[in-house]
Amino acid sequence: MALVPSTAVESPLIAEVDMGGASSDPSSVTVRATVVQASTVFYDTPATLDKAERLIADASAYGSQLVVFPEAFVGGYPRGSNFGVTIGSRSARGREEFRKYHAAAIDVPGPEVDRLAAMAGKYKIFLVMGVIERSGYTLYCTVLFFDPQGQYLGKHRKLMPTALERVIWGFGDGSTIPVYETPIGKIGALICWENRMPLLRTALYGKGIEIYCAPTADAREVWQASMTHIALEGGCFILSANQFCRRKNYPPPPDYVFAGIDDDEPSPDTVVCAGGSVIISPSGTVLAGPNYEGEALISADLDLGEIVRAKFDFDVIGHYSRPEVLSLTVKDHPQNAVSFTSAAKAESM
Repeated sequence: MALVPSTAVESPLIAEVDMGGASSDPSSVTVRATVVQASTVFYDTPATLDKAERLIADASAYGSQLVVFPEAFVGGYPRGSNFGVTIGSRSARGREEFRKYHAAAIDVPGPEVDRLAAMAGKYKIFLVMGVIERSGYTLYCTVLFFDPQGQYLGKHRKLMPTALERVIWGFGDGSTIPVYETPIGKIGALICWENRMPLLRTALYGKGIEIYCAPTADAREVWQASMTHIALEGGCFILSANQFCRRKNYPPPPDYVFAGIDDDEPSPDTVVCAGGSVIISPSGTVLAGPNYEGEALISADLDLGEIVRAKFDFDVIGHYSRPEVLSLTVKDHPQNAVSFTSAAKAESM
């Protein structure tokens, strides 16, 4: 069902705010941004893409120039599943569960990426989309970036999966920590708890990030403290998008066993991820959200002048840095398991 505009910023529907105009002075630009809080159609990637397009169309109709989706929206965040893993053993059922999860993931590049690019072009938006990326037989929790011309810009792979995520997702490397310079600001993203890695955040600050996207699966209230801190630390806008889903948004048992921490199967209407999506200014002001009520499009206008005003107080890699005492080296080249000397020789010829 379409989510329609509302005049209340705290509403579970779109917040209605004034739209500013562009200027030759980048700091005078105002950008309308939307974070999507919605559930994946689990194990059904075509249906998830259809849902994504409906949500993008709603946000675009309201004038959004940038739309950010949650972590693993395409492919799904397998909340409550343990894939049959215990220390020292794995189960046949768990291997089959991984096979189905692998089948729901997408190749990058691939037809699903082409479709997402076409959506960005059709609705004239910058699109930041959380996906499960399939690379051979390894899966990655990934964010994809698209521009309003319908071009795929690139990706960020989650550098450090958390806890049992490490069983099902590979580890990203320094070659996919991009920040894109765009007409609406410098855009980048980190995923969920890798936002709690100070050196990784510093890498984004070093690239001048202005619109910091934080797709997540963390609906706890304490997540808001992390987002506010990063906004203040980086002097940047924070756009954090999380799914809102109930048990019934996942396949019913026995097709999907929702073990959870206490191994109790939730009832169909039980909220298993409560959202908390939020938009925060560089001064730490909450512009929209957090929303814990249901699926929602949460929007605000970002006055890029706020970045300059915040940096006057604290510029973490500018006047407040001490490189003669503290410095960071980022190894931003791909880490390959196998390399071939013949290829290196060919490139040098």
